[in-house]
Amino acid sequence: STRGGAGGSFPYSTSSIVRASSSRTALNSAVAADAEAEAGEKAAPAENFRLDYKPLPNLVNKISMDFDIRDGKTTLTSHLTVEPNSAFEAGEGVSTDLVLDGDETAVKLLGLQIDGTDLVEGEDYELSPGKLVVKSSALTSPSCVLSTVVEIVPEENTQLSGLYKSGPMYCTQCEAEGFRRMTYYPDRPDNMAVFEKVRIEADKEGYPALLGNGNLVESGDTEEDGRHYSVWSDPFPKPSYLFCIVAGNLGSIKDSYTTTSGKDVHLEIFSEKENVSKLQYAMDSLKRSMKWDEDKFGLEYDLGIYNVVAVNDFNMGAMENKGLNVFNTAYVLADPETATDADYERVEGVIGHEYFHNWTGNRVTCRDWFQLTLKEGLTVFRDQEFSGDMGSNAVKRIEDVRGLRGRQFNEDAGPMSHPIRPESYISMDNFYTATVYSKGAEVIRMYNTLLTTAGFRKGMDLYFERHDGSAVTCDDFRAAMAAANGVDLEQFALWYSTPGTPTVTWSASYDADSSVFKLTLSQSSNSDEPLHIPVSFGLLDKATGEEVVPTTVLELKETTQTFEFPDVKGDAVPSILRDFSAPVKLVSESGADDEEALAFLAARDTDGFNKWEAGQKLFSSLIFQTLEGKQSEKTLEYVLEAFGRTLGDESAADFSIQAYALTLPAESTLAEDLDVVDPPALREARGDVKKAIARKFQDEIKAKYDEITAAMEAEGGEFKVDATSVGRRRLRNILLDYLCCIRETSEEQVAAAELATSHFEKASGMTDKVAGLNVLASMDGEGAESRDAALAKFYTDAKGDALVLNKWFSVQALTNLPDVLDRVKELTKHPDFTLSNPNRCRSLISAFAMNAAPFHAESGEGYKFLGDIIAELDKLNPQISSRIASSLIQWRRYNEKRGSLMKAELEKLVDMKPISDDLYEVVSRGLK
Repeated sequence: STRGGAGGSFPYSTSSIVRASSSRTALNSAVAADAEAEAGEKAAPAENFRLDYKPLPNLVNKISMDFDIRDGKTTLTSHLTVEPNSAFEAGEGVSTDLVLDGDETAVKLLGLQIDGTDLVEGEDYELSPGKLVVKSSALTSPSCVLSTVVEIVPEENTQLSGLYKSGPMYCTQCEAEGFRRMTYYPDRPDNMAVFEKVRIEADKEGYPALLGNGNLVESGDTEEDGRHYSVWSDPFPKPSYLFCIVAGNLGSIKDSYTTTSGKDVHLEIFSEKENVSKLQYAMDSLKRSMKWDEDKFGLEYDLGIYNVVAVNDFNMGAMENKGLNVFNTAYVLADPETATDADYERVEGVIGHEYFHNWTGNRVTCRDWFQLTLKEGLTVFRDQEFSGDMGSNAVKRIEDVRGLRGRQFNEDAGPMSHPIRPESYISMDNFYTATVYSKGAEVIRMYNTLLTTAGFRKGMDLYFERHDGSAVTCDDFRAAMAAANGVDLEQFALWYSTPGTPTVTWSASYDADSSVFKLTLSQSSNSDEPLHIPVSFGLLDKATGEEVVPTTVLELKETTQTFEFPDVKGDAVPSILRDFSAPVKLVSESGADDEEALAFLAARDTDGFNKWEAGQKLFSSLIFQTLEGKQSEKTLEYVLEAFGRTLGDESAADFSIQAYALTLPAESTLAEDLDVVDPPALREARGDVKKAIARKFQDEIKAKYDEITAAMEAEGGEFKVDATSVGRRRLRNILLDYLCCIRETSEEQVAAAELATSHFEKASGMTDKVAGLNVLASMDGEGAESRDAALAKFYTDAKGDALVLNKWFSVQALTNLPDVLDRVKELTKHPDFTLSNPNRCRSLISAFAMNAAPFHAESGEGYKFLGDIIAELDKLNPQISSRIASSLIQWRRYNEKRGSLMKAELEKLVDMKPISDDLYEVVSRGLK
């Protein structure tokens, strides 16, 4: 093509490199053909081990790239400045060849030169599956320029890794190993290069927005009619996983932010034009994030521009590419008509998360992928603290722990269990897990607990001072925390290498004569040595509820330790693991909870988390008794007393805390306490307890529901997302759920359907609308007609909005109806359903797999359905197929009949040819 403007002035032109390769036949065509032929026969994929890490002998320290985007074909010319790695220790027999990663199934290599001279295969370089090795003898000088020309076809890239087409735009996703699906490069995080010049050219009418990392340095029209280009430069060295370009026909909103030091930053958020009206909340969240990071950690943004792009087809939540974040639309678009309160909270949290990565991930990145929690655990902790500060820290803590127990504890108990710093992987994409992220954040929180907030800030300051601009390890972070605070954290290192959920066992005694209260703590885990566990503890006077011992951090560093508290007058009740100070299971030495003490703590604990936790334990105890068919009248009395007191508490400062205190533990959380899980029986037991509570307090619940409804109507139905409004909606929707679970008789079914329909139709926003629909969707009998009418209306009201339709699919996949699997199967044939869009796939398929009772029906039909979908999906998108397959790998936790049926589906999948590395890793580990 004709290159126009100075943006085309590269050292060697594309045409000369391609001509020099003698023909348009791809240099890697033989390797690609072999890979295709062997796809169905290949041996088990190779496993990578953390301890095998070695530095690269050569580094790319500078790169220029030129994307020529045309329909059906994109040509990419790259110039890599290669230099020896000073950190590499060469020795006899140690290769100093330049090793580049490249996926020959996606990349067609057309030209290869060093300093303008062609390279000869066999003599200068060798190609093998996934690799291009340039021999050290061909590296003509200590600093040379390797030039490549490749062709890729983004339109055919259903894996959504590398450069791909999504609706009206081309975009990239390079983490973890997507860059190699665009060109040959050392695609690993410890090669940090300056992306000096990235030129993007495309059709001007079709793709008016051309975006890259860093700062825009030039743009204009080319000499070829109807085409234009832009040139971007990022002054900060970065690994290939942080590279990004976007070319699209997009709308946007613009704003600016002035940093503490007075630098003006241009902010712009892009989306498909019809979604521009839904971007303002994301922009507001971005500005709040920038201010919070300056105030909390003294960290300013470092470029003059910050762009965010919303993409409909995206495997992850969002991506922190330097200066050009790419977001799944689900985490950036929000307005009252289409987004629930939970959506708004996610938008704020994920916008914050990706912005905070600018320092914890981009400026300081991880040396290798085993260190992923270094950036993700730390940044999740930061986004949790941000969200808590923007709303309620107590509410946020409860939400985060509910998520941790529901997902991460389950992961810890299964065959994919791994430490927050894994020791090995086949496909890195399988380790973007709740363990690495959520448990990783809990480990960071423990530093904050042990060192205090001020000490943690000192550690962060030293971490940046030591490592800015570097790729480092979890041990480097721990060393900075220890050095800044003058403490020994060697034992704490075991958290990085220990898989599974530790258990802390407690017992207490009180000597009235000496007024000494003794607390004995013991620990057990998968570590050979004791872990360093912070246990936040308080003591409450049993008579007055006053704190006798305020919150104190006890450091459990031995297998068993006893802590003494003198001058305790009279009976006291211990409050242990306050604010969930460590990601452990806490059990009493007797094996049974003291329900009288739990009832006291549920009423009087001064720690908001433990107050909620005590109520949850009472609920759990009653549900398990019901499951076993031996309900205790005393437990029921405690539960009803706690529920009634919470419901009638007019002084409750936070509606959300009140709502969560009235909510029964989720089935997934309850399942964590069972050795053998019977999901239908567990659902029935939980449902029976819920109905018993609802019948006992029906009048009070209805009165409270009506009171909140009247208060909302008095305000004119204006939609607000402040903590009070969100909490009020949350509480009212919990009350609706209780009221509508009473529907044994036809009269009750009619009453429940009428109430839920009114709630649905009068909703002031999506939160209440979905709450009404959720309740209606599980109604049958006299409520069936109302259910069908509401589902039809919701679909019509969606007007094709992708995120609203995702909710419509999910609600139906999560219903509690006897024929839910048949309904899900029908929905896979719906014209709006597709496996190729990850959000849509998750909204139906993943949601059904989470609907434990029907998914685990003893017929095994749920497993067979999921296995067939996974096999089909693996051909399109291995990242998504492997994630969904994790629903089958916990077969040992179910009875023999269910377990054998789940295992049979895994055996079918592992024998599939071809099978992706991602899916193979999950199912093969599931069968071990």
